[in-house]
Amino acid sequence: MTKEIFIKDVMAKPATISKSAKITEALDKMLAEGIDPLIAVNNNTVVGTVSRQAIAEKLGSKQNSVLAPAAIHVASVVEEEFTSVYPDESINVLIPLLQHYKLVVVYDGDHKLIGQVSAGDLLKKYQPENGIENAIENVITIEADERVVHLRRRMLDDKITRYIVTDQGKFIGIVTETDVAIAMRKFRESVKDQHQDHRIRNMIIRDIMTAPLISVDPTASASAVIDLMLKKNISSVPVMDKGKLSGIITRRSLVNAL
Repeated sequence: MTKEIFIKDVMAKPATISKSAKITEALDKMLAEGIDPLIAVNNNTVVGTVSRQAIAEKLGSKQNSVLAPAAIHVASVVEEEFTSVYPDESINVLIPLLQHYKLVVVYDGDHKLIGQVSAGDLLKKYQPENGIENAIENVITIEADERVVHLRRRMLDDKITRYIVTDQGKFIGIVTETDVAIAMRKFRESVKDQHQDHRIRNMIIRDIMTAPLISVDPTASASAVIDLMLKKNISSVPVMDKGKLSGIITRRSLVNAL
């Protein structure tokens, strides 16, 4: 990458949420604006970030089952570890940061929040030059009739946020932390407390997955994959080679391939 390009050339307007807001407000904003995570602030000071994954974990926790989603505050799901840069720094500093963080906060010289950079922001202007081969990662599958409670446990234990859903050997959808967050919110809002434990154990992945499955061919160009991600507002896309699952491409894997 050229050193003449600066962070100010790729950064976006900061998307913030007050730590006193409800997590339902945060989730609604993330879904409406296609952003994950949001920057959590307190009196205009950045205190961390809040992600769809953190909200999914909070809403899926049995100890929070007595609380309505609208009664849970952002402060309870804030991830305090974040990183920051300045607008006049080279974009070369972004790649290692975005390999570890979903979002990089941008401050001005007075330490005032002025922007943010995500993998999507960077990929809008800079893309891997050698196709998608080096951006393909291994992907895990899960059966459509598997229980959501087991999915949540696998996500937590294996630190995996997306699975390709199969049904009788066919690839029929994808399930991510976003699907879990949306499903858990709807569930908590619609099912009375005394029925939640039983009902949640009967919820299966087929009920919450995103379908049909959007995929790309291994010969697809990086620009085509990035355009698809941005157009569909998705963070990953599986790679299918003559009906066989070859792997998955994520925004982060594309950044790693730069």
